Amino acid sequence: MAEPGDDSEKTEEPSQKRLEEALKRGDVVKSQEVNTWFVMAGATLVLMAFSAGMSRDLTATMRGLIANSWQISVDGPALPGLFKKIGLEIVAAVAIPFLVLMLAALGGNLVQHKLVWSFDGLMPKLSKLSPLAGLQRQFSKQAIANFGKGLVKIVIVGAVLASLMWPERQHMEALVHSDPATLLPYVFSITLKLMGTVVAMLAVIAAADYLFQYRQWYEKQKMSLRELKEEFKQSEGDPTIKGKLKQMRQARMRKRMMAAVPKASVIITNPTHFAVALQYERGMAAPICVAKGVDALALKIREIATEHRIPIVENPPLARALHATVQIDQVIPAEHYKAVAEVIGYVMRLRRAVALP
Repeated sequence: MAEPGDDSEKTEEPSQKRLEEALKRGDVVKSQEVNTWFVMAGATLVLMAFSAGMSRDLTATMRGLIANSWQISVDGPALPGLFKKIGLEIVAAVAIPFLVLMLAALGGNLVQHKLVWSFDGLMPKLSKLSPLAGLQRQFSKQAIANFGKGLVKIVIVGAVLASLMWPERQHMEALVHSDPATLLPYVFSITLKLMGTVVAMLAVIAAADYLFQYRQWYEKQKMSLRELKEEFKQSEGDPTIKGKLKQMRQARMRKRMMAAVPKASVIITNPTHFAVALQYERGMAAPICVAKGVDALALKIREIATEHRIPIVENPPLARALHATVQIDQVIPAEHYKAVAEVIGYVMRLRRAVALP
C-alpha cells in the first residue's frame, strides 16, 4: 500500500501521450457485449430484409436439382463441376447477408475505438505459457466479473424469452397437426419477435458494459506523480512541447504587460505599428519600459491607455528604437535619455496645464 504522499501511487489523470501510447500498443476500450449487440442486430436485419430472397433462391436451386436429378451426370469431371455450380449459387444467395454480418462485426469495434494496427498482442510472451499465470488469469477478479456478468445476462435474457414464449405454448402444441405451409410463417414471426427482444435487451447490457469497461481502462491508464515527472523530462526536448511552452510564456508575458499598462506615464507610438509604455516617477534614475508591442498588441496597449487616460505621444523613430533596444521591466538605454526626457517633460507640462483652473 502506498504511503501518504508517495509519488508512485497512480492518482493522476493520464496524459495525452500516455493515451496515444496505449492506442499504439492496441490497449483500447473493448466491450464484447457491444460486438455481440452489433452481430445480433445485423442478424435480425438479415432475417427481416434478406430471408425471403435467400430462401427463394436456395429453394429454386434445390428444386431444380431434385426435378432434374435423373439428367444430372456425376461421372468423371462432371461431379466437381456440379459441386462448383451449386456452391456458386449458394454463395450468390448468402453473399449480401454475409457481408452485412461482417460489417456489423467490424462496426462493433469501430464504434468503440478507431482502427488500430498493432502486433504487440501477437508477440510471444513467456507469461502466457506459464500454468501458474494461466490459473491466476482464470481466477482473477476480471475473470470472475466476466463469469458473473455472463451468468446474469443468461438468466435475465432467458427469463424474458421464456415469458414471451409461455403464452404461445398452446399454439405451438397445435403446430404438430398443422399444414407445413403455415408452419414456416409462424416460426419466422416468432423468431423475429424473439430476436427483436434480444437486441433491445442487449442494447442496454452493451451500453452498461461499455461504460464499465471504459472506466476500468481509464483507471488502468492513470499515472503516478513519478511517471508524470519522467514523461515531462523525456518530452522536454520535443520541439512541439517547446513550442507550447513558449506560447504559454508569451501568453503570461502579454497578460502581465496588459496589467502593467495602467501604471505607465506615457505611451510612445509609431503611431499604428509600434507602442512602448514607459513608467517614470520622481526619484527614478530613468524611465522603465512596462509594456511594448507590435500591430495587434500595440493596438491593445493604446486601447488600455485610452481607457485609463494615459497620454499617447506619436514619435515613430523613438518608438521603433525603443521597441528594438529595451526589454520589459528594464530602464531605457542611455542613448535615448534625451529624447525620452523631452517626451516626459512634454507630458508633465501638459498635465500641469490641465490641472490649472
